[in-house]
Amino acid sequence: MKIGELESLYQLELGALYDGEEAKALFSLAAEHVLALSQTRLRMARDTDITFIHEQKLLSVLSELQIGKPVQYVLGKAHFYGLVFKVNEHVLIPRPETEELVDWIITDNNSKLTAGNLKILDIGTGSGCIPVTLKKHLSQAQVSTLDVSAEAISVATQNAIQIGVEVSFIEADILNFDSELKFDVIVSNPPYIRLLEKEEMHENVLANEPHLALFVSDEDPLIFYKAIAGFAQSNLNPNGKLYLEINEYLGKETIDILSSKGFIDIELRKDMQGKDRMVRCGLSN
Repeated sequence: MKIGELESLYQLELGALYDGEEAKALFSLAAEHVLALSQTRLRMARDTDITFIHEQKLLSVLSELQIGKPVQYVLGKAHFYGLVFKVNEHVLIPRPETEELVDWIITDNNSKLTAGNLKILDIGTGSGCIPVTLKKHLSQAQVSTLDVSAEAISVATQNAIQIGVEVSFIEADILNFDSELKFDVIVSNPPYIRLLEKEEMHENVLANEPHLALFVSDEDPLIFYKAIAGFAQSNLNPNGKLYLEINEYLGKETIDILSSKGFIDIELRKDMQGKDRMVRCGLSN
């Protein structure tokens, strides 16, 4: 079978789930993974026959995509801030808006790396995309990260090793975690989607991504923000900063919690889609 014929097959078979351009993009990702061809070379090779083994691998990917499995889980990898991360059903697929949060932290702290004294804590490790990327770009910083899921920590540890950075991992639940360690930066992208918002989400997210990392109750949707703010009150160094990814619908409520905990200079920032998505704040000395 020719590469162009397989691309057409992807568009035909995935038509019920994705539009034509999305299906073409999925084929490009699959072909890049299986054939090790860039998108440019792929376009030039549409009339090229592929081996039976490669054909079967691409058809296997198609079968998993047809049942709604996200392509990142099918291929076992996701791109984030120019890096490639291993992902599976135990961790969320990294999102572009989280890249914006990471970029904010890197931009703020790039000039503060003197003698490796910048200490960073990420709360909610997941794939490790936040702590690993921060360590990659703020190489002199001491980066730690915390997650309640042993499976997530296992994935993140593999990513740290693969990308070649040293990160300290802590298996704990931030809802009841105490520590005497102090940090200059605390960052978190905790669960924040209310159950009532499920109907807004794509079915392949609901069916495949870990609900533990996504959802909170409608009754107490900011439970993690209260815990993180309380922890940061005790564990941020003077002039330290807290960075949070937030629920776009709960910006005011999140700011109210931070204000009540004594945080100042609270900045709410929109993502590239114009949604209230990130907060940065500090504590009065």
